[in-house]
Amino acid sequence: MKNIDAEQLVKEVKQRYAKIAAGREASCCVPASSSESTKATSCCGTTATEVSGGLGYKTDELQSLPEGANMGLGCGAPVDHLDLKPGEVVLDLGSGGGIDAFLAAKRVGPDGKVIGVDMTPEMIECARQNAESAGIDHVEFRLGRLEDLPVENDSVDAVTSNCVINLVPDKQQVYYEIARVLKPGGRLVISDVVLDGLLPESLASDLLAYVGCVAGAMQREAYFTAVEAAGLTDIEILSDVDFVAATEDHIPDDITDLMESTGVGLNDVRGKVHSVTFRAARR
Repeated sequence: MKNIDAEQLVKEVKQRYAKIAAGREASCCVPASSSESTKATSCCGTTATEVSGGLGYKTDELQSLPEGANMGLGCGAPVDHLDLKPGEVVLDLGSGGGIDAFLAAKRVGPDGKVIGVDMTPEMIECARQNAESAGIDHVEFRLGRLEDLPVENDSVDAVTSNCVINLVPDKQQVYYEIARVLKPGGRLVISDVVLDGLLPESLASDLLAYVGCVAGAMQREAYFTAVEAAGLTDIEILSDVDFVAATEDHIPDDITDLMESTGVGLNDVRGKVHSVTFRAARR
């Protein structure tokens, strides 16, 4: 991002997600003014439940979540692919309202543990309230940065994250941290946004496009090079979706306005932004 340093980007992302947690701002297609995010209708006529269902979440699982846990912020459904077992320890990076943490908690059971890490205090408070209201006591939410995880070395069996790492300026450091906290033989399943081609300069250098998940994405080859450089192996792509084609009917008005003001059309970005879900392991 031109003329914007990494810490300024982090500040802007934190502010935006604090507003989402407080219900004052919408995500890509999520209600902006109701705590009943699984029921309320967004500006594009869909609900968080419908958005998440389209990503691969099962309806019965979504209905079992504490109210407010599903904010519709993901770009995949990674937990289903983790093959979690009772008693395991799971780490959710960028845990938000807790949707994936709570789904993981069901799978590992009361003898297991789930740790959610998020850098936004408002999201941590929201998730903790959700856990308390549902009586889920084997999930813990910790305030922290993904580049410096508040988690011990070699302490977790599995890591997941859903459309969050693309928002971190130093993605390589995030994967070093993932490798650090995973036990030998541990695995990860992550959903994230990657690029297959260069974005128009007006989007690539725009702060709004960054916090909206698009401009912060890495080129695909560089992204998976970072994963491998951290010592994570056996990379397997589980899902690969054209993000723009899948969401073009409900692109936020501010992004639409930006594209129109700079002469950028959907054809200029279609096919270049992909949502991928992949697995890898620490050997």
